[in-house]
Amino acid sequence: MFMSGRDFRESLRAYKPSVYVNGRKVKSVAGDAALAPGINAIGLTYDYALKPEFAPLMRARQHTSGREVNRLIHVARSSGDLLNKLEAVRLVCQETGCAQRYLTGDAFSALYQATHRVDAERGGDYHQRLVAYMHDAQERDLSCAVAMTDGKGDRSRRPHEQENPDSHVRIVGRRKGGIVISGVKAIVTGAPYVHEILVMPGRNMTEADAEFAVCCAVPVDAKGLTIVARPAGCAGEAAAKFSAKYGQSTGVCLFERVFVPWERVFLAGEWQHAGFFTYTYATHHRHTCIGARAGFGDLLIGAGALMTEANGIDLDRAHNLREQMVELIKIVEGFFACGVAASVYAAPDPAGNVMPDIVFSNIGKLLLATQIYDMHRLAHHVSGGLIVSLPGPDEDHNPVTAAKLADVLRGRADIPYDKRIEVARFIEDLTASNQGGWYSLISLHGGGSPEAMKKEIWRNYPVGNKVDLVERLLERGVLADPGRKIASNRQPGRCCDSGCMVPGTPQMVPLPKPSDARRKTKPASRKSVKA
Repeated sequence: MFMSGRDFRESLRAYKPSVYVNGRKVKSVAGDAALAPGINAIGLTYDYALKPEFAPLMRARQHTSGREVNRLIHVARSSGDLLNKLEAVRLVCQETGCAQRYLTGDAFSALYQATHRVDAERGGDYHQRLVAYMHDAQERDLSCAVAMTDGKGDRSRRPHEQENPDSHVRIVGRRKGGIVISGVKAIVTGAPYVHEILVMPGRNMTEADAEFAVCCAVPVDAKGLTIVARPAGCAGEAAAKFSAKYGQSTGVCLFERVFVPWERVFLAGEWQHAGFFTYTYATHHRHTCIGARAGFGDLLIGAGALMTEANGIDLDRAHNLREQMVELIKIVEGFFACGVAASVYAAPDPAGNVMPDIVFSNIGKLLLATQIYDMHRLAHHVSGGLIVSLPGPDEDHNPVTAAKLADVLRGRADIPYDKRIEVARFIEDLTASNQGGWYSLISLHGGGSPEAMKKEIWRNYPVGNKVDLVERLLERGVLADPGRKIASNRQPGRCCDSGCMVPGTPQMVPLPKPSDARRKTKPASRKSVKA
């Protein structure tokens, strides 16, 4: 079943979650203005799967069920699948800035691998439970939030050492029918307006932390779950040319003795595997974030070009500004290229799906995380100071000042003042407003801090291969020393069946060519690259 955006909004009315926004209890998530921009953003992922021109990209066949499902909640089996996911995420984020729903697919992919590994090593039916749950969610076209980041408390202490054990989610009881969990998950994207919350371990564990090694699925309106959230965007604000329509809420999820039936439990105390759950999800999610922030970058590139045009500047002649535009393009397409490389060099997992290349996924996410501020700076550079010095929107209707402002603050004679300031306020909203600051911070820390990505890059990069190369050129015979830590990390060559895409695997679906039908949807235009 494929829902529409309207269907998605209406489906939320069947749930009665306990949600607070800005100190007030939300009566109806689906009807709350403060959450509407976030619901709009996820809703678009439903609508795009129903559009004939986008359906080949936005839909995929789930190999475990044979059913066609939304691409954003699909588990990839090939490099082509991963490339399609990147393009689909970029497409929806060109329109929404952050479509959020792709976290569901990232979690399904990670849990598909992780539960298979636990069962293979210990026995059990975690994987069978996960597949059954995933099929049900895909069949009903649900959206799930991912609750991974705990409150953490004193970060110098492990979970079991915290003065307040509720700083991490943990198992506090076991019954014949399931488990009982308590604690807090501190940063949960889209938490107020999804159907389900997927609770995952947020770090590696020791045996003493066993009760904190828990993974399960909880309905958003489960008894004992309270969500304290921030508004999703800036609904109703005239100056919010983007975030009044699309936004994202994050919520703190407070679990107070929440009962979870066994069929919804995918890890319960197997502490040795907690780290694998965390790192696997991080890789899938960082890979997807690359597509999301590329879509956001497309907005900055398009808005910057429009602003220079409105200012009367020809970029073919204004070399200094053209260089800044090229720098912005280089950043966006540079980290996106890492996502493409991570897809092409994906590794097959014993579970039957594929894992994006860890190094390229983390490099791409590290680049976008640390260069998001450069992206904003470059957009400011080419646009000029007008984007934050304009009078407020109310002055547009002031009979005393409006006409004069429209006359003296116009740029090119053939571009009306209102069209110029509309683009300026759009860029302000994306980069220099409260919402703009939010985009910067979520890009920096969403999916893990830059330090976490650096650790993963160093942990997985084949430095040993590079050491072998130099040792061979220097004709030094010390390669066999097993105690040389710096040379311990190696990997096989990439251009082989175990590295790059195996011939015959599904290829990437190209985006449709520009058409009148597509222009009506107004996503930023870009060409797809076939795998």
